[in-house]
Amino acid sequence: MTSLRTLDRGRLARHMADETARFVAEHPRSQQLHERAKASLLDGVPMNWMVRWAGPFPLFVEEASGARFTCVDGHEYVDLCLGDTGSMAGHGPGPTIAAVERQLRRGITHMLPTEDAIWAGEELQRRFGLQSWQFTLSATDANRFAIRLARHISGRSKVLVHDQCYHGSVDETFAVLDSDGRVGPREGLIGPPVDVAATTRVVDFNDVDGLARALADRDVAAVLFEPALTNIGIVLPEPGYHDAVRDLTRQTDTILIIDETHTICAGPAGATGAWGLEPDMLVIGKTIGGGIPAAAYGMSREIADRVSASIPEKDADVGGIGGTLAGYALSLAAVRATLGEVLTDAAFERMLQLGERWADGGDGVIRSHDVPWHVTRLGARAEYHFMPEPPRTGAEQAANADPELERFLHLWAMNRRILMTPFHNMALMSPVTVEADVDRHSEVFEAAVVALFD
Repeated sequence: MTSLRTLDRGRLARHMADETARFVAEHPRSQQLHERAKASLLDGVPMNWMVRWAGPFPLFVEEASGARFTCVDGHEYVDLCLGDTGSMAGHGPGPTIAAVERQLRRGITHMLPTEDAIWAGEELQRRFGLQSWQFTLSATDANRFAIRLARHISGRSKVLVHDQCYHGSVDETFAVLDSDGRVGPREGLIGPPVDVAATTRVVDFNDVDGLARALADRDVAAVLFEPALTNIGIVLPEPGYHDAVRDLTRQTDTILIIDETHTICAGPAGATGAWGLEPDMLVIGKTIGGGIPAAAYGMSREIADRVSASIPEKDADVGGIGGTLAGYALSLAAVRATLGEVLTDAAFERMLQLGERWADGGDGVIRSHDVPWHVTRLGARAEYHFMPEPPRTGAEQAANADPELERFLHLWAMNRRILMTPFHNMALMSPVTVEADVDRHSEVFEAAVVALFD
């Protein structure tokens, strides 16, 4: 068998040209709409990252339901992207739609709490074990506010993150380690307000010694970590890593913030519940609203007491924390329905089984065709890496990235009516994904491997 190390780039280019021609031929309406959009939307898309889809133009969606959607050219797709976690509950889950419809008629927003907010806080408390909760519209804002509060109550200035992390568009988190181990801006960072080295320290994932050195001077207010890296590609913690993180943060009185926005795929309480983590603060976004903008951040009783005691009532709305629509009625109605009736413990049990099935299918293709790639699974999410062993750090994963090959695999899948997450080779299961969807991906993936290597 031919291995990745001797992949014929000319063969890859020829297949890519064929797949691009097929995509264009089969999607004339999407192409027409994209050309029209260029007159009013920057680069013809409503958000700039949409230019990253594998085709020469993005698909335009006509409708979506469950784990499938139909594009404007009439093709139905199995959706394994699911809005990059935003639609992990499935498209338009019935209980969420019903709750939103009821709330629309009862008032959308009014700057006052509803009983749904109490229910949501109690449910998040039950799942994640943290005492007090606040709501926002995005995990980015939740991370921003958690960082602000950590700096405020600690009196410290620095934030510490993992190399190649992702925490939304929080300025402090767009920091990486260069080849000399120095902190600098992530490639492509646009308009940073300050040098990230002035605000942020960075350590490699799974580097306990590096973390100890970074925390030694006690100038770090908060360690903001995903339990597993996701946006660079899935990188899992080594045994004992999170125990060491918790020990070091406690020894240095550093606030530990866990961002579960993507890692909620590990189970009903994310990696925090699945792996027995003990954060001081926790952020969760996207998923909890079932498609309606919603996010939350929680804090331990100790952190909550320190926050309450340190912020006078007169400063509650002027300290850089908040938003007129944060915690608004429509959002909290969606959260209550999604967590209470859709993303239940039983739903996660099925999703985790499907994630394992997807990983086993991909791994079987890789082994049967002797391709030196690897499948990594994180609960209901999994992906294949272009390396024979799982990555240990974000830098290692980045070094083995192959954008040309990745783009081809995505386009190949799209042309066979499967949508993967546009960044990396990642798939996500929902409560309404079925085994046939997973098996269809395995068939399509094997056909791509055969086209490239056999």
